[in-house]
Amino acid sequence: MNFDFTEEQTMIKDSVSRFVRDEYDFDTRRTIVESDEGISRKFWSMFAELGWLSVPFAEEYGGFGGTVEDIAAVMEELGKGIVVEPYASTVVVFGGLLAASDNSALKAEVIPSIIDGSCMGSLASTEAQSRYEMSDVATTATASDGGYKINGEKTVVANGGTANKFIVTARHAGDQFDRAGISLFLVDASAPGVEVKSYKMMDGQSAATVTFKDVMVPASQLLNAAGEGMDLIDQVMPQILMGLSAEALGIMSTLNTATVEYTKVRQQFDTPISSFQVLQHRMVDTFMACEQTKSMLYRGLCQAGEDDSAALLKTVHALKATVARYGRLIGEEAIQIHGGIGMTDELNIGHFVKRLMMINVTFGDGDYHQKKFNQLSYSA
Repeated sequence: MNFDFTEEQTMIKDSVSRFVRDEYDFDTRRTIVESDEGISRKFWSMFAELGWLSVPFAEEYGGFGGTVEDIAAVMEELGKGIVVEPYASTVVVFGGLLAASDNSALKAEVIPSIIDGSCMGSLASTEAQSRYEMSDVATTATASDGGYKINGEKTVVANGGTANKFIVTARHAGDQFDRAGISLFLVDASAPGVEVKSYKMMDGQSAATVTFKDVMVPASQLLNAAGEGMDLIDQVMPQILMGLSAEALGIMSTLNTATVEYTKVRQQFDTPISSFQVLQHRMVDTFMACEQTKSMLYRGLCQAGEDDSAALLKTVHALKATVARYGRLIGEEAIQIHGGIGMTDELNIGHFVKRLMMINVTFGDGDYHQKKFNQLSYSA
């Protein structure tokens, strides 16, 4: 296995790293979070100009033609700045599902608009009763006039307030918990019957409750065959989870670096606390936790280029459980070693930890993925 990034991937990482270092400091981020939209349209346009929005898309649509490794390279660096612009929700999730669909006309229409920055999208799949089970879908899609009429409500739709298109899971066959019978529809946020109520999450990101009332969608807006939406989600989910885990890795490494630097300047008894052996041991533990998370991520990235989808699925479940476990360890240690100021809103430490907590519960928490991993292991 080769764990080195290519020259092109290194260039992308360096580009994002420079942006975070030079233009996205904590005060800038705070100003963006407190704005009405909660994102910077200026920076989003910059992302498009720099080619970051084109990374995972095929060259035929004007994309970079990258892989999940390229996505991970970008996401890790964005994590180091806890960037609130909707890269994950638009490019990794929404764009990933669209790119994997077999609706060629839809891809040719929408993907170029993602690349040029004019389209922001989001997956609307979570419902009030569903928790982490994406196949628990009560939203209905009823055949009507050559298309479908969608009714239902989706909760915690990432960046739903700024999205102009949604990929919506809706059921037109089967019972509420059946995997079969769920379809994926591309729906305009401005379509008649769509209502969006946006709000801020604890990590500074925005989300929304999106209600669909008799929303008419033509059959041409189906991403793949009717009733086979979960197959497409299953296909793309490993890429999504590795992208989020790469973001978490960037946050973990930043927390570790900030904590070590703080111990060098914080003094007790006229000596830096970095000289205290008990704190040295704890910082070694958090360093090892970050390295183990990196190793698990790289294992998944290597397996993504192979044909063994079962092995990849086990790895991404293990990866998400690892991120949950070690993200909590690193976050708690960073706050505790910083002492009282680690809890203040004025210091960036708590904001990094909050984002880690939100990544933990996105598409399943650690317990959920540990259970899935165990099920696959027992059935093997």
